[in-house]
Amino acid sequence: MRVLFAAPARQWDEWAPALRNACPEIELCRDGDPAGFDALVYAPGYPEDGTVLDFSPFTRARVVQSLWAGVERIVTNTTLTQPLCRMVDPGLTRGMVEYCLGWTMRAHLGMHVYRQDGVWRNDVMPPLASSRNVSILGMGELGRAVATALLALGFRVTGWSQSGREVPGVDMLAGDALPKALSRAEILICLLPDTPDTRNLLDAERLALLPKGATIINSGRGTLIDDTALLAALNRGDLGHAVLDVFRTEPLPADHPFWTNRHVTVTPHVAADTRAETAAPVAAENLRRAMQGAPLLHLVDRKRGY
Repeated sequence: MRVLFAAPARQWDEWAPALRNACPEIELCRDGDPAGFDALVYAPGYPEDGTVLDFSPFTRARVVQSLWAGVERIVTNTTLTQPLCRMVDPGLTRGMVEYCLGWTMRAHLGMHVYRQDGVWRNDVMPPLASSRNVSILGMGELGRAVATALLALGFRVTGWSQSGREVPGVDMLAGDALPKALSRAEILICLLPDTPDTRNLLDAERLALLPKGATIINSGRGTLIDDTALLAALNRGDLGHAVLDVFRTEPLPADHPFWTNRHVTVTPHVAADTRAETAAPVAAENLRRAMQGAPLLHLVDRKRGY
């Protein structure tokens, strides 16, 4: 099985040994005749000359396996006719759970209040988790994992997705019930993908539905929130804080007002990363399935965009 590693060169030294170890039967290549490849392992940034990859010459390829969970930078490529699979990496999932859990606990306990300045602040006692409402927008693989971890700590969890598919222990809402999910969210966790339907989903009108003083944790996509509306709500005191890991432009420009706003915490897209050692077995399984004609894992729905 000949597989093209269609990813930036800097990733080769990390990924090539992991992929070969997980799938010893493959011949992993960095270049060659497109018509001679059975599959592609793809990551954004390829080709590195800034052009858009033309998938049409890969006439023999049975699958394009993305190394990223998000596929918004490839799914709109009109030359892509091969099956596209997104990456569902257990290491990435665990990283996202830990990130969301950590910042949720910081907001829940009000850890930012305890400045080490000699002032004895014991006038506010945080509630127990069982009295705190957390809403999660996006209940796919990541959202369900985050919800399960929060439930284990006793939080009251509301989930929202277009389908509203049931998740044990979570009060699931769907479609038009988004305002209800927002109105409950003392802490709001955003894990939605970037699609035409989700861009600017949290505009001024919807941000106004959040309880006063709510915290937003966005580790989904930077396009989900209207930046100007978010800053206005924070500066008015309608919202308490925003923890932002994803942005419309990355790296976030040094002069962006998020950096200097005391109600915003910027983290540099570190919530979760695809780890070669845990993701390579997932890619290997799909490569084998493609060659055997078996159903592929995590197949992307082109119409939905994920």
